[in-house]
Amino acid sequence: MHYYTVSLTGSPLEPLTYASSQKQKKLQIVTVPFHATLKEGVLLDEVDKPEFETLEIVESGGFCLSEKQYAFAKFIAEYYFCSLGDAFSLFTPYSPAEISAAARLAETTIALSQRQADALSELQKHRVSLLFGDTGSGKTEIYMKYFEKILSEGKRVLMLMPEISLTPQMQNRLKEHFGESVVMWHSKLTKKQKEKSLAKIYDGSARVIAGARSALFLPIEDLGFIVVDEEHDDSYKASSRPRYHARDMAIYYASLLKIPVLLGSATPSLSSYVKFPFVRLKGGYFNQNRRFVYEPHIEEITPLIEEAVTKTVAKKEQTMLFLPTRANFKYLICERCGYTYKCPYCDVGMSLHKFARRVKCHYCNFQEAIPEGCPECHQGILKTSRLGTAEAVEHFKEKYPQIRVAQFDRDVITTQKKLKALLDAFNTGEIDLLIGTQMLSKGHDYHDVTLAVVQGIDNILQMSDFRAREKALSLLIQIAGRSGRKKDAIVLVQSFYKEFFDPYVNAYENFLEEEKEFRKELYPPYKKLARLNFAHVKQQNANAKMEEVLQRLRQCTNIEIVGHGASPIEKIANKFRFQILLRSDKSTDLIRAIKSSKNALCEVDMDPLDFL
Repeated sequence: MHYYTVSLTGSPLEPLTYASSQKQKKLQIVTVPFHATLKEGVLLDEVDKPEFETLEIVESGGFCLSEKQYAFAKFIAEYYFCSLGDAFSLFTPYSPAEISAAARLAETTIALSQRQADALSELQKHRVSLLFGDTGSGKTEIYMKYFEKILSEGKRVLMLMPEISLTPQMQNRLKEHFGESVVMWHSKLTKKQKEKSLAKIYDGSARVIAGARSALFLPIEDLGFIVVDEEHDDSYKASSRPRYHARDMAIYYASLLKIPVLLGSATPSLSSYVKFPFVRLKGGYFNQNRRFVYEPHIEEITPLIEEAVTKTVAKKEQTMLFLPTRANFKYLICERCGYTYKCPYCDVGMSLHKFARRVKCHYCNFQEAIPEGCPECHQGILKTSRLGTAEAVEHFKEKYPQIRVAQFDRDVITTQKKLKALLDAFNTGEIDLLIGTQMLSKGHDYHDVTLAVVQGIDNILQMSDFRAREKALSLLIQIAGRSGRKKDAIVLVQSFYKEFFDPYVNAYENFLEEEKEFRKELYPPYKKLARLNFAHVKQQNANAKMEEVLQRLRQCTNIEIVGHGASPIEKIANKFRFQILLRSDKSTDLIRAIKSSKNALCEVDMDPLDFL
């Protein structure tokens, strides 16, 4: 009888010991009994017969992880403070089948302009590099030319994108040049589509894999190059354990595989701008001119906005209107006593979804019928504040029925099919006005947009986040970049902070240079941050566990306790929340201090992006 340690996939437990009458291979995927169920796990090491009784491995089907995946998983578990089983849950294993098929690549080649060719030549000199290119400057063509080189060497390529950027447009562009060797990978694929893509990855016919952050963990044999497009995007950071950042992990994995990685963005993060050599690619294919107009006003559809939209429609041109808020409004507030109608399980206001006749919590997903009156004073009427996408759509439909309006947010675009249908309708001129959230900014190509209206940008600028300036400016530039692709355009910005935005909208690098000085000695990329979260249904328990860790941390050296106490949102999903924010020069010092201090209730978020 042989004995092995097995790490249960997705389990927070340490590896468990199981027996087998057959000799097993390290890192293969096995099925084992656990309590009254069967669980999947990764077989780790053969060990001596333990003193306790063990259960037997039920099945080992031949699928396995590679040594490089194992090393990658161990790093994730160590750095992001999760179990090895949690880290393994990210990975798709390799198939026991041999790679056999050879995909026939399309015979077209990418033609680059001289400045694109020069940029590519410079980027290829570095193992990690940043392509800092304006919207419309041809970043995708440079990626694809680099792909050609790697594919010609018999290797495969991986292109990571924020999930919402995985549009049919990008798929079509890749397939036009690389034919059926292209596969897409993201959460909106059906089970059958995922199986088909995975089969092509296993048999070797998939040579170009494009996907959201989960694609980084696919079993890609002979991977030779990774691109992280829109590298600044926060959606690369996972919000649940393991709380990894796909851009950072792509760089780490590429170092394990000894292959190049290229980051790309029109508004790169300050972290990447400071850390890596970059090539600046200015301008676009078209000599477009964008004029920025500022309206100092609270978030509201004003006569100026209405006039600009109707004039644009009269010219048979298109408009995009950006709002940061989904649904109808962010909060319901009593006009008599000022009470904010909150989620009963979270310390946040409920959002009104008028067409569903519900109020919903965007944190725990609790929902209920729209209340008829104020539950606090029982006399006032609940009114709404802050404009939302659905309400803006309703406003234009009622006041200007001749304008063809569509909503573009996660409440409406729930499938890849709906995304494709809406983008096709917009690009063929069937929609005059597209009203949406940050989905509008994510890498889509719109050909006839000559007016971009940006509302609510001041709310982002005023967030209690050290990256608030970077987030707000990046978002404004990204949205503006969707307009004026072929004709001159106006970007109408509803903001009281023209003096901040205006100097940088056409010179993002100037902002990054100034922001470097603001961040030094305080924030990333010059310091490392960690956020320790504590949540419990009993407030005193969460507070006590935080205090326990706090006392231990005070004995640690080379770290700074920036702050501690109740989280900005004090309750989510009926649990009270507390936090500790740590800062240090080196992540190793943070990891050492947290390891020696954390307790069972302590959830660690390394390199946090969310401070609520």
